[in-house]
Amino acid sequence: MRYLLPILGLVALIAVLVAIKFTQISSLMNMGKEMAKAGPPPETVGTATAQTQAWEGTLSAVGSITAAKGVVVSNDAPGVVSHIDFESGAVVRQGQTLVDLDTSVERAQLASSRAKMDLATLTVKRSRALVKSNTISQSQADNDESLLKTTTTDANALSAQIDRKIVRAPFSGRLGIREINLGQYLNSGTRITVLEAIDTVYVDFTLPQQRLAEIKIGMPIRVTIEGADVAPRDGTIAAVDPTIDTTTRTIRVRAAVPNKEETLRPGMFANVSVVLPDQGSLVAVPSTSLVHASYGDSVFVVEDKKDASGAGGAPPGDKPAKVARQQFVRVGASRGDFVAIVDGISAGQDIVSAGAFKLRNGSAVTVNNEIKVDPQLSPHPDNR
Repeated sequence: MRYLLPILGLVALIAVLVAIKFTQISSLMNMGKEMAKAGPPPETVGTATAQTQAWEGTLSAVGSITAAKGVVVSNDAPGVVSHIDFESGAVVRQGQTLVDLDTSVERAQLASSRAKMDLATLTVKRSRALVKSNTISQSQADNDESLLKTTTTDANALSAQIDRKIVRAPFSGRLGIREINLGQYLNSGTRITVLEAIDTVYVDFTLPQQRLAEIKIGMPIRVTIEGADVAPRDGTIAAVDPTIDTTTRTIRVRAAVPNKEETLRPGMFANVSVVLPDQGSLVAVPSTSLVHASYGDSVFVVEDKKDASGAGGAPPGDKPAKVARQQFVRVGASRGDFVAIVDGISAGQDIVSAGAFKLRNGSAVTVNNEIKVDPQLSPHPDNR
């Protein structure tokens, strides 16, 4: 009997513990069913509204910046550098002296030739006077005239030879790096520096032959330099090559772009947009809204959650719950931070612009637009 009471107490304690655990497990199971029924918690996203925008028609190409006028400055005649009259990178005017070669021998010869020319001039003057008085023959006077012409020609030839040893700027512009030194002997055609006039530059690019009918002289173009702190520059088409490249079937186009600030330098790679006269309206969304996948591009449209009957599921007085519906779209051209939607959505629909990567079709969402990046058609981010 003394063992019966402890055993009964132990059994009762175990029964109480089992009942408590059963209650807890049942509560957790019911909670899990409720959570499964309610679905995962809503994701916080940012939204934007699909807009109708008027985009100008453009033809895009890549090109290269070239100088409107640019030459390699070199010497015409050989000689030793006696004087250098420029610094690397200097701005010079047309006709400005850049380099003087040694002309001491030529100048000595010129002095001798001019002395002979002066003597021949005096001799001719005397001969003309003596011929009139029949003191000398006409043949003697003709010989004196011929000697004057010969000495004059020799003097002019030496002057031209001296002038060939003076290197001058053929036009106004900016010089490159000096590549010669004082006292250096230069053969004919030695590279001295480069000279370029870049207050106006050319942009050379190519377009497919199918676009030939759309290209006209004087059409506006827009030039942007990728990755450089250079604002887009406007220019006009200056020339169109009359022949088509037989290998690529493209046509070469040249545009002139003002460059007073000299921010565009020859050799730069440039993105070129030829602005067409027509404009079209289209639906545009921020590029961050697109979800790219192997089976197609899509966006998430934010809508009110509906119950089984198709009506709004929110209690009266409460804001309706939001869900994200995945909508496949056909994408068109892109411009700045926007991309055109050819088919799939219409203007005025709210779409997810931030956080779309973490959604699936039918996900519950909470909209928070307190921190929002404003997309631009022509973004100019700070160069950090």
